[in-house]
Amino acid sequence: MQRSTRERIVSEALRLFAERGYAATSVAEIEAASGLSPGAGGLYRHFRSKEEVLAAAVREHITRTSKQVSATFQHADDVRARPLIDRLRLAATLGMAKMREEADLIRVLFRDLDKFPNLITEMREGIVNPLYDMIGKWLAGQPEMAGVEADWDAIGLALGGSIVNYWLASDALHEPPQRVDEERFINGWAALALGLAGQPARAV
Repeated sequence: MQRSTRERIVSEALRLFAERGYAATSVAEIEAASGLSPGAGGLYRHFRSKEEVLAAAVREHITRTSKQVSATFQHADDVRARPLIDRLRLAATLGMAKMREEADLIRVLFRDLDKFPNLITEMREGIVNPLYDMIGKWLAGQPEMAGVEADWDAIGLALGGSIVNYWLASDALHEPPQRVDEERFINGWAALALGLAGQPARAV
């Protein structure tokens, strides 16, 4: 499907922000990468400023991710007949795929977003807190977790945060920490989560 000019601007701006940094990327460079005449003001027909391009990317990410995360956990629930370990692996695998999909935006957020406190608030309240809350609630709602008393908010944060940390460290270091590949990490993650239900890690 052919992208609109607006979509091309957002996509190419994110790529450049991720490669060079927000401050080092000019509007003319974004225009050139988007197939517009550099310096002719084509970007301003769609956005008032370079900051508004970044804001649009963040808000579209929030909307897109909210829908995808809901669908992910729905899919995990649809396979409840499968063992818990399989559901956990599926959840972690989809989480890693989401990190890769949003790689450019994630790099920009961790490098440049402190310059835009309003966007930090939108990210925190729009996706970060709801995501970890959803992880905790999903785990607590699994049949195998019935009767397990736990701080599900903290557990959702710890498990979700470990996926984020693994991806960030692998991206920054250009190889996985301890050279633990993604499959091994997901198996370890699932074994850790499995322990909450009193099931042995060797079930992995």
